[in-house]
Amino acid sequence: MSFPGYGILLPLVLCCSCTAVFAQQEAQLKKIVSSIAETFTEQEDLAELTERLSFYLSHPADLNRITPEQLKEFFFLSPVQISNFFTHIRINGKFKDVLELQSVEGFDLSVITMLTPFVTVKEDQGIDFKKAGKGSSEFTLRYGQLLETQKGYSSQSGSKYTGGPERLLLQYRYKLHDRAAFFLTAKKDAGESFFSGNNKNGFDFISASLSIGKTGRFKKIIAGDYSLQFGQGLSLWTGSSFGKGEDVAGVAKKDTGLKPYSSANEYSFFRGIGVTYNLLKSIDLTSFISFRDLDATLTKTADGKYTLSAINTSGLHRTVTENERKGSLGLLLYGLAATYSSNNTDLGITAYRSGYQHEFITGNQRYKQYNFSGRELTNLGFHYNHTFRNIYFFGEVAQSIPGGAALLSGAMASLSPRISTVLLFRDYTKEHISFYSKAMGEGTTAANEKGIYGGIRISLSKKWSAAAYGDFFWFPWAKYRIDEPSAGYELSGRLSFNPDKTFKALLSWKTKHNEQNAGSGQPVNPVVPVRKDNYRLEVHWQTSRKTTLQNRFELTLYQKGNGNKEYGYMFYQDVSYQPMSSRFSGNLRLAFFHTPSYNSRIYAYEDDVLHGSGSGVYSGKGIRSFLNLSYTLSRHLRVWSRYAVYLYPGETKTGTGLDEINGNTRSDIRLQIRYRF
Repeated sequence: MSFPGYGILLPLVLCCSCTAVFAQQEAQLKKIVSSIAETFTEQEDLAELTERLSFYLSHPADLNRITPEQLKEFFFLSPVQISNFFTHIRINGKFKDVLELQSVEGFDLSVITMLTPFVTVKEDQGIDFKKAGKGSSEFTLRYGQLLETQKGYSSQSGSKYTGGPERLLLQYRYKLHDRAAFFLTAKKDAGESFFSGNNKNGFDFISASLSIGKTGRFKKIIAGDYSLQFGQGLSLWTGSSFGKGEDVAGVAKKDTGLKPYSSANEYSFFRGIGVTYNLLKSIDLTSFISFRDLDATLTKTADGKYTLSAINTSGLHRTVTENERKGSLGLLLYGLAATYSSNNTDLGITAYRSGYQHEFITGNQRYKQYNFSGRELTNLGFHYNHTFRNIYFFGEVAQSIPGGAALLSGAMASLSPRISTVLLFRDYTKEHISFYSKAMGEGTTAANEKGIYGGIRISLSKKWSAAAYGDFFWFPWAKYRIDEPSAGYELSGRLSFNPDKTFKALLSWKTKHNEQNAGSGQPVNPVVPVRKDNYRLEVHWQTSRKTTLQNRFELTLYQKGNGNKEYGYMFYQDVSYQPMSSRFSGNLRLAFFHTPSYNSRIYAYEDDVLHGSGSGVYSGKGIRSFLNLSYTLSRHLRVWSRYAVYLYPGETKTGTGLDEINGNTRSDIRLQIRYRF
């Protein structure tokens, strides 16, 4: 028997069903990413993380076939939990259902809730040859633009932007299970020329990589752009990485070795060839070579040679000066990394050499005295981790030639099913040099720093949990804007109340005390104490199956030396509308903020188009609002749009330099389309 309209109704039902599932998954992804957004310094690195998680939403990993490298991509899992996961499989055999994660030691309800959307358990049904050779493709195009005219786009004489105000991002992703992948990224920042000027071929930044996996003893072969992550990030680490925070699981880095590069960050990658080869059963050897042209400000010497003191990492090429710096420094980098892995122990060594086209000089500033000088740099590293019962030991030792040594060592423990702790010690000599380091620390480089970090997380009950950390740090030598040796500390605490799936309240506090120059203009300026406190109350409330409300009220205090104390505040109301069976979803924010200066600014996570989210900056006195809309046209096609605005009542100008705008409004739009096939 046939029914009228059946051919139309069935695709519609399937689409609505897929939309409902995606809505649930997207809400869970937002909840996870927003909790760690403020620990990322680069928005592109956060986008890289969300992109990887989004892939597992649509292609869940099989718990019985998942690899340690894949589990490491779920940042909310600690190394102890990952070790316990594989121990459970060795002792009890394969999983029959995802719910069996409850029997893995250290996997509490919150961890299982976060992990469940990204994993599955598949039955052994042999190979489906129809699907075995079929991969998945994804094409994304994003457009953004500031609606007001900035000073850099006016026809005035002098420095100005060479291109238009539009921002463009094009990405193509192809994956054939874990056998092959191809990534392509093309990007144009606001102010950069497009099919004109210095970019007559189009985009200012283009990145591509082709990777092949599991070919005999070759575990991975990558041609094009790639990243390298080994140990604790002390010697060699590119790509996304966490900073300090209350998440105990994120303190010990989980390295993934060689992997294709997919971020829009224009600095943190290598370009060439990388290969990981399984030398013996438990030993892998990774070799790599990279040829790149970096941005740098060069100075011509009397003998016609060029020197520099620093590399430019912003990736912006908007003005004539910025374009002169583009690709002016050639870099040849090559090296090896050997890793040994057993059930409870991982060991590894890294060794690589960097050869620069031009010579580095230290400059005259006091804090630059121990910076890199010369053209050749060698970096060596040894890293380890070992699990003993419920304690995970980890660390890394690094040496630069020329330069000095750096050491990081820590331990993470599950004292009980309810209590997790971590303790970390670091000692980075002022002579240590590494341009590709993202180790735990207060500074941006793994040099001139000593510190002790301790953190704890406690599940007080099924409804209540608490977390806290303390970090004490010392700088043996001068730093930027600090002309003398200095010290400081950072303390933070958080209390969470989560009685059910529809309501969650957070109360947090953070204080940071450090030192800074009292002023400028003297050969050695005296330093004075600097203090900044943040107090936050946040509430998430799902009022219905369609609507979720989120509120935050935050106070901030800033004081430098004996100067006046600055008090600031920020309050926002978020409303999310996401019907389970609708193709349409959206969210809205209305925020009010007042901070006396940029020193007392407040950061807050902001929803955006897919993979575009990040932390917004709330500084000055004003109103902030944004509206995000999304519509699913079909199972393969989805579109996003965003309008965001800052309003500064009483101001006649906003921004500085070439970014200055006449008026008190700064508004921005974004449009994005994604096609999967």
